[in-house]
Amino acid sequence: MTVRRSPTDRDRQTEEMPLQNRVTPQGELVADPARGLVYGNRGCLHDEGGRIRRRYNGKRWIACRLQFRGWKRGRLLQPGRFTELFFLDEATALAAGHRPCALCRRRDYDRFAAIWSELHPGQAGADAIDAQLHRERVDPLTRAHRHHEATLDELPDGAFVLHRDEPYLVLGSHLLRWTPAGYSAPEPRPTRRPCLLITPPSLVSVLRTGWESLVPFVHPSAQASGIGESHRLQAS
Repeated sequence: MTVRRSPTDRDRQTEEMPLQNRVTPQGELVADPARGLVYGNRGCLHDEGGRIRRRYNGKRWIACRLQFRGWKRGRLLQPGRFTELFFLDEATALAAGHRPCALCRRRDYDRFAAIWSELHPGQAGADAIDAQLHRERVDPLTRAHRHHEATLDELPDGAFVLHRDEPYLVLGSHLLRWTPAGYSAPEPRPTRRPCLLITPPSLVSVLRTGWESLVPFVHPSAQASGIGESHRLQAS
């Protein structure tokens, strides 16, 4: 005997299943109940059935506010619309290669663009920024997330590194293991040790200026892990 689920049961089951639109520091899309504190997109990545088919669609990768002007989103992953993405915090979004949105985060974007112009003379405007970031975040051969060589004790707060084959956040004198729901397993940051940098180098340079924004920079779980007080643990 074949038992058919009613449309109501099927719809309820779909709503309870997490969508594959949570972003890791390495730009991968995973399904997890934790949505995080920052929203964004990199074009339409899903098909008409809501299944993820590509890592990105274009060079414009942005990080947004969860709420803006009271706008309401309908059903997520609608056919032909951009794929709604969620990040644990802005440090995660930057590691994946996303920059501030020029619409919902205009003040952040203007500050970011001003810093960028100082760091990259002759580069102005979103197109130039996005082209530079795309070269730094996507491996030209594999199309996977690109890693860069760095030294651990020279990195600023908010940078991500690959440590024991997992993404770790650099915060003060510690490294914190990233998970979709927050940070855990803090350990001392080694000094003068080479590492693989996950965050694109140009965004690391922005972090070195003491970058602050209107969205949560680091998830509160970092402080819960016992790292202590830091202005970088809060949104400005």
